[in-house]
This record gives sequence, C-alpha cells and structure tokens, in this order.
Amino acid sequence: MNLDELIGVSVLGQIAHPIGHANPYRIGYDGVPRVLPGTGGIVLNKRIGDRCVGLAGDHIEPGVALHNNQREVVGPRDGPNNALITYACVGNRARVISGPCTGRVGLVTGKHGGINHVLVDFPSEVLMRLQIGDRVQIVAHGLGMRLPDHPRVEVLNASPSLLRRWGIVERDGALHVPVTHLVPARVMGSGLGKNTAWRGDYDIQLAERETRRRYRLGSLRFGDMVAIIDADARHGPLYGKGRITIGVIVHGDSTVSGHGPGVTPLLTGPASVLRPLFAPNANLAEIFQVRRAVPPKNEATLSERDTRARCIAREVPPRLAFKP
Repeated sequence: MNLDELIGVSVLGQIAHPIGHANPYRIGYDGVPRVLPGTGGIVLNKRIGDRCVGLAGDHIEPGVALHNNQREVVGPRDGPNNALITYACVGNRARVISGPCTGRVGLVTGKHGGINHVLVDFPSEVLMRLQIGDRVQIVAHGLGMRLPDHPRVEVLNASPSLLRRWGIVERDGALHVPVTHLVPARVMGSGLGKNTAWRGDYDIQLAERETRRRYRLGSLRFGDMVAIIDADARHGPLYGKGRITIGVIVHGDSTVSGHGPGVTPLLTGPASVLRPLFAPNANLAEIFQVRRAVPPKNEATLSERDTRARCIAREVPPRLAFKP
C-alpha cells in the first residue's frame, strides 16, 4: 500500500433520524403494500455479523447511521455530507464526541448511497445509550490508496487496517481475497448508473428464487465480503465481462423492485489478478474481532414468507401462489 502518500482527515456526522414520507406504504415487487422500518436512526438489535435477509424491515442499516447536517458558506448545501461519505472508509475508527457515550469507539462498516449515510457499528451496550443527534467523529484514512505491486487492482472505500486484517493472499501474481458469497452481476440493481462508486453502494436483487438459492444469497449477513462476478466499479458500477468487484454488505434486503442488500465496493479489477477465495468467516465482525458472526443460514425473503402466510390463511395450494 502507498501508506506514505495517504492523508488522515477527521470528518464528522450526527446520528440521523429516520425519515418518513407522506405515504407510509412501500409497494413490493409482489404487489403487496407494507409499512416497515427503513433507513436511519439507531438500530438496536442488528449489527454486523447478523443476518440481513427475511427481516421485517426495508434497507435496514445495522448500528448507527450518520449524516452531516451542517452548512458551509462555500460549496453546495450538502457539501459537508458529501465530504463525509467520500472520505470515510470501511474499517476506519469512529469516536463519539457528544452525549452520554462520549469517548466510546466504533467501526465504520459501509456507505449507503441515495440516503447518503455512513454506517458505524458500536457495542450493543453503547447502542442502547446513544441518542439521535449525537456527534461522531471519524478518522478518515484510505482515500487515495493504491497497490503499487498490483496496479490493475483498484481500491475504493477501504482503510489500510481492513486490508491488513482481511486475510488477502498474494499468489502467482494475483490477489486471492476471502469472501463468503459469489454474486452474478445480472442480479445487481439499484445504484447502477452512478458515475462514482466512492459514495455509496449498489443492491443485490433477491426476487428471483432460483438464482437466490443457487448462490446461497438467502444466507447473506451484514458485514459479509462478497465478490460480484463480471462487475466493474472503477468509474461507477456497471457490467464488465471478465472483471470482479469485491465489496461488503452494508444494509438489509428490500421488497421494492430493483432493490436488496447493498454492497459498498472495496476492490475492483480483472478476474485474472483479483480472485475470490471462499471463507465462511469473511465478515467484518470476524475480521475486526468485534463479535462472532451468526452461522450462515439460507433465509426466505420477507415477500416469500408473506406469500406462505397468505396461502395458509386462505388455504391456497402453495403451487398456485405468487413465485418471485
């Protein structure tokens, strides 16, 4: 790593309150309207290492969601938050600087585009005491990172501490990177079309049952490292034959068309020099020894569970039910 070139910068955000829209319903790809918890706030009972599929929620952000609400006299109105979400890197340390948990330290676990949140994991006892609006300062370190011995592999959104701990193996001129899942690029959805992969994520669509089962995508967890096959994230996420993008699962599943668990890109390059290495414990919770990740288990999606429940209530044979 080009460590002597990297700059460490302190950036800050406030714990963001969830945002409600005029209409509380989200219409699912199965045509069912649902009222569910969404983005923002302090998620008390889901952290990195926990399952992210089949929850009664939509785009759930584990731990704490940060947003910088300040305004500067120069630049755009959202300039401070743009800087926060650009500078922060997965694996950076975050310290609470106001409120009852002042001094407690957490871990940056990802970025959620669209809503433009930086996500931070804290111990459960800290999550219970944090307050909406508490200020959290991040020592941002990693922006501008290169791998001089592997110039065809580009690093995005990753801190040096993550790359040191990840367990990446250099062999035969290639980097072999631990991941829990392979994901085909054809199921990637929301987030495509962005002109940068530095400010967020893009989503894995789980609506198609056969693909979900074939690639074990029902067992995804918050913090899992995943390899997206035939995906290029150098200048914004897109389909790229023969390329691989490796990232981390940052938010939970969704029933809305085109959406699903979000992936913040970390490494991208040709498949000849960037190779996934299956490791069931390739999860941020295990990599940083924060906590033990739950054992991976294939879960039904919320839409699938609701379909089964409706069939039981109406005594409809399952074969006649909606099959996503």
